Amino acid sequence: MDNKEEKYRVPSLEKGLSILDCLSRNNKGMTLQEIKEELELSQTTAYRIMNTMMRLEFLTYDERSRCYKLSLKLLTLGFRALNEHQLIETVLPHLQTLRDQVRETVCFGVMGEEKGVFINQAQGSYPFSFTLAPGKSFELHCSAPGKAIMAYLPNSVREKYLLNMDFQRFNERTITSREDYMKELRKILRLGYAIDNEEELTGVICIASPVFDYRGYPCGSIWISGPKGRLTKEVIENNAVLIKEEAKLISAELGYMQTKK
Repeated sequence: MDNKEEKYRVPSLEKGLSILDCLSRNNKGMTLQEIKEELELSQTTAYRIMNTMMRLEFLTYDERSRCYKLSLKLLTLGFRALNEHQLIETVLPHLQTLRDQVRETVCFGVMGEEKGVFINQAQGSYPFSFTLAPGKSFELHCSAPGKAIMAYLPNSVREKYLLNMDFQRFNERTITSREDYMKELRKILRLGYAIDNEEELTGVICIASPVFDYRGYPCGSIWISGPKGRLTKEVIENNAVLIKEEAKLISAELGYMQTKK
């Protein structure tokens, strides 16, 4: 490194980025001791940097394992950076394929810091179909994609979202308690898909299934939205099969290898 490059170095920033890079290669997290030894940092330096990143919500800390992990804030930033790149390029053809099968609008969304974030859609072919604006948020307790992702999140990550949920009531069908919500998530795990049965908007039904990345992490969800009159019980069951299958294909393209239980 020449003198000019050395002059503009920010050692603390370099160390902080090294910590993020190190944690990105250790999905189960790392202790302070492991990180300082891996990167040859003093304990004081490592602790100060990691404490700062925790305060800024770039890291999370598990009291039981004493491990630090990358937070969902980084995931959100990553999706912003991806924009029209790999993830969207992978998902969009599948949204269009599914739309051609079910004719309803098919959407894709991911988790944000407190709510879900809508990313892209394939517009339905019916004369009347739903349209969303990219970046629009969706609730986690009453939306199909929110529930589909929440059901498959690691417990520690799910708990973080649960702590921020107020279970706002939109109508008499909205889930408004943690107990009922957890029961719903267990049902979703059995079925492999989630339903918003008019829980936010009266007359609107959504069906969603999670999408997994190469780590097996639920990185998003695909779903359809349509009016109650078109989405009868039989249609919902048939469409759920198609949605699950398309979500599996997307996940496979993202590198996910499902293990048999």
